Amino acid sequence: MNDQQSTGYLENQFLIAMPQMIDPFFSSTVTYMWKHNEEGALGIVINKPLSASVADIFQELSIEYKQNETNFDSMRVLAGGPVEKDKGFIIHDAGDSWESSITITPEISICTSKTILEDIASGKGPENYLVALGCAGWEAGQLEKEITDNAWLTTPANSELIFSREYESKTNKAAAILGIDLEQISPAAGHS
Repeated sequence: MNDQQSTGYLENQFLIAMPQMIDPFFSSTVTYMWKHNEEGALGIVINKPLSASVADIFQELSIEYKQNETNFDSMRVLAGGPVEKDKGFIIHDAGDSWESSITITPEISICTSKTILEDIASGKGPENYLVALGCAGWEAGQLEKEITDNAWLTTPANSELIFSREYESKTNKAAAILGIDLEQISPAAGHS
């Protein structure tokens, strides 16, 4: 049994919104949980693209970039959550470390530093990353109650799905990890 299973905490897990999710921000979302303890939980929604591109973020922060094999104009910035909506979060491959990088697993880190964006713009950044504005947060016990109330499914996270740019299919692919087809679940919640 791993440490998360014994503690009940959901770090490095996906939260998948159930079909009956009424919160318009979280409807049909997958959230990557990067922090969860007795004080609460933090995650980043990984499938809610904004109209802004990574190139727009570079321009906003006066970061010079050149279009090479990466087309920054076509890479979407994500709405990571309703908390700290003006703060940028970068989920990236672990390995290299940037100022403010937090290692979640041997494969995944999260960073809020402008330096990582400058390195991405110059081609020296991580191979896989996503940029999100804002995060999702829950107070102590709030997420556990929402899970008990059937608002969320949880499943172990995987980096392939985190970094996929096929945003529309992420919810169904995350549920498929559990062998669940969300289309087959009734939006009416119930307990047996």
